[in-house]
Amino acid sequence: MSRGLNKVQIIGHLGREPEMRYTPSGKPVTTFTVAVSRSWSSTDGERHSETEWFNIVAFGNLAETCKQYLVKGKQVYIDGRLQTRRWDDKEGGKHSIVEIVAGEMIMLGDRRDQNNQQAHAPSEAEAQAGEASPFEDEFPF
Repeated sequence: MSRGLNKVQIIGHLGREPEMRYTPSGKPVTTFTVAVSRSWSSTDGERHSETEWFNIVAFGNLAETCKQYLVKGKQVYIDGRLQTRRWDDKEGGKHSIVEIVAGEMIMLGDRRDQNNQQAHAPSEAEAQAGEASPFEDEFPF
C-alpha cells in the first residue's frame, strides 16, 4: 500500500490578530490568516502580483505560543497540513473551508521587530517530547 503526503509550507504576513478559543475538552485552538504574495513579469515585461490568503489553525502549546507572540503584519513561516472542515448551518446550508493545520510556526523578520521575543516556536510534538528549546534560533532554510 502506498503512503500519501499532505504537507504545506508557507511564508507570509499575518492578516489579523490571532484569536484563541478552547475546545469542549479545554484544549486551546488559535486561528489567524496569513497573506502570501507573489510577483512575476509577463512576456511583455509587465509586472504582476497577487496575494493568496490562508486560514491557519493551531492547537495545544503551539496555539498558546501563536496567541502570545504573533501580531497582525508579522512575517511567519508555517509548516503544516491541509484540512477541509465541513459543517451545516442552522438553515441546513452546507459549508466548507480549507485550513492549514499548523505543526510548526517560526517568527521571521527583523529581530528588533520581535522585541527580543522567541525566534522559534517548537511544534506541539517537540514541546511534548521536550526535544527543542522554545528559544532556539534556527530556521528551516
